[in-house]
Amino acid sequence: MGIDVSSYREEAEEFTAEISREHYLHLAGLKRELDLEPIYERHRRLFELQVVAALREALDRATGEERRRLRYLTHFGVDGLIGLRARREAEELARLEASSEVAVDGDAIGYRQVAVRLANEPDSERRAELAAARDEVLAERLNPIHLEAFARSREALRELGWAGPATAYAELRGLDFEALADRARALLEATEGGYARVVGPALERAGAPPLDRLRRSDLPRFFRAAHLDGPFGSDRMVSALAESLGALGIDLAAQENVTVDAEERPTKTPRAFCSIPRVPAEIYLVVAPVGGRGDFEALFHEAGHAEHYAHVDPELAFEYRHLGDNAVTESFAFTLERLVAEPRWLRSRVHVPDPAAVIAHERAAKLVMVRRYCAKLAYELELGGADPPLEEMPDRYRKHLEAATRAEWPAVSWLDDVDSGFYVACYLRAWALEAHWRRALRERFGERWFDSGTAGAWLRELWLAGQRLNAEELLAECLEERLDFGLLAVELTGAAP
Repeated sequence: MGIDVSSYREEAEEFTAEISREHYLHLAGLKRELDLEPIYERHRRLFELQVVAALREALDRATGEERRRLRYLTHFGVDGLIGLRARREAEELARLEASSEVAVDGDAIGYRQVAVRLANEPDSERRAELAAARDEVLAERLNPIHLEAFARSREALRELGWAGPATAYAELRGLDFEALADRARALLEATEGGYARVVGPALERAGAPPLDRLRRSDLPRFFRAAHLDGPFGSDRMVSALAESLGALGIDLAAQENVTVDAEERPTKTPRAFCSIPRVPAEIYLVVAPVGGRGDFEALFHEAGHAEHYAHVDPELAFEYRHLGDNAVTESFAFTLERLVAEPRWLRSRVHVPDPAAVIAHERAAKLVMVRRYCAKLAYELELGGADPPLEEMPDRYRKHLEAATRAEWPAVSWLDDVDSGFYVACYLRAWALEAHWRRALRERFGERWFDSGTAGAWLRELWLAGQRLNAEELLAECLEERLDFGLLAVELTGAAP
């Protein structure tokens, strides 16, 4: 079957706008239902099996820049095919997450709001009860749907000729997953010796149990760091962001293409996010205040995405504006997020007189997260293999996560905690890439680079290119460097792999 790639691209951009806008409205709490089916029905031809197979055949024949564009487009088509096959499961999961309630001691709490309660609950046993009640809903109501969606995605990939998700997404992302897994294992080994030294004191300061008694349910409270709340008032979040962007030469209030949504709504997801229906013309930056330093981090992270996409060259091809390697946009999100741990920024923007405690906490929290994602990669490669023993995977998940975090970890999240399309590879490479960007910013513009309009101009020049190049290519082109996980290891514990 032949395919008109040009018309496919045009319709793909329309679909992307509609689906992104629908997710924004639902997750922002503006719509209770997530109505995906009408959108998929309008654009069904994009994701028919023979059409996606034709894209893959065209990719096999292509060379040069057209091959790059077709790989991104084929990745889009495969994701869409899986989304089409599992759209009813996605809608049902969204409906249940928005409508389900968790009962603890007669207190009814919305399923999505449990994360907020865990972050704000000071008592460890109460947190464990809340998490156990949520996990019961996950096990009984959501996991069967997750499992059905997982089966549908595997079936779609096999019909396209791949043995499983790992081989499919290694090809679609253009990555050697085994080589990346080796680097992740080396990062785990390099940070193992310093883990207790960095994380232990931070847990104590946050009022969390020590490592030998730590549970996953304690981590939201640890990340929340309520003892650091003082200067991080929710009323200062957006203004601190606007001031910080302004120092880089970006007027947030004047950006007609960026909408900041910081309103509280009952069904709004507790996690900040950025939605990009049309890059660079229509960008939504959404945050649901929980309180404290973590809110600032989440807002600045998503602002990194928003500003990256808002500054993309509008003349670029759809594939380079919307698709490509998301490790690139994640690295810019981490770059802005990291400001919340910069001592000079903390003093000048939020008036923290002694930022040492904030910096120590950020280092410990980041170490937990990076190691957690190293473990997730190892687990997801097992789960995404040709024929994984599904009955063993919950326990495999638990063991991987417990070994990396040293926290008691529930097996029930073995599917709920899996990011689609091996997005875990984007996060790990983005953390490493951000370390390169930060070093370059300091060397070129000084320790107060975040107050430099010239530094902002340099970032905007990077942002113009969208995601035409992957993380490794962009780093080589801009800084003539190779992606080095050793920078990350040294930053976190002082030991390089």
